[in-house]
Amino acid sequence: MSSDFRWLTAEEQRVWRRWMTLNAQLSATLQRELQDDAGLSTQDYEVLVHLTDNPEGRTRVTDLARLMQWERSRVSHHVTRMERRRLVQRLECAEDGRGAFVVITPQGRTAIEQAAPGHVNTVRRLVFDALSPEEVDAFGTIIEKALAQLDNPARPPQIAESTLT
Repeated sequence: MSSDFRWLTAEEQRVWRRWMTLNAQLSATLQRELQDDAGLSTQDYEVLVHLTDNPEGRTRVTDLARLMQWERSRVSHHVTRMERRRLVQRLECAEDGRGAFVVITPQGRTAIEQAAPGHVNTVRRLVFDALSPEEVDAFGTIIEKALAQLDNPARPPQIAESTLT
């Protein structure tokens, strides 16, 4: 192995592994509580959030896929399952015959309105209640920096030719 490779320091590795544990446990807890309280999956909830973020209560399937970081086919299959439960409906786009809108239904709006207070309470209890306002600001800064790296990943450092010989 090249000595130029930058392994994680012991502290970075500890923090990274704790982050992975937090991510897994938080996701599982949010999923379980949302399912128990409202009968929604976290994916259902996310779809409904994106739809209610739009004043018209709708978004294109392709835009929903981009927002959720999913393949269009995965969104389409999930929306079909949500349609069966009457949480959303799909409407053809008049301007573009190939596209479709996902539209929140009255049942979907009721579902998210009933689920949101419990979900917010859980997020507050599990994350924000343990943090000071300064820590929330620092947490926000850390998240923004990580997201910026994902949006614009730097190229891996080049190894100088002289180190390879």
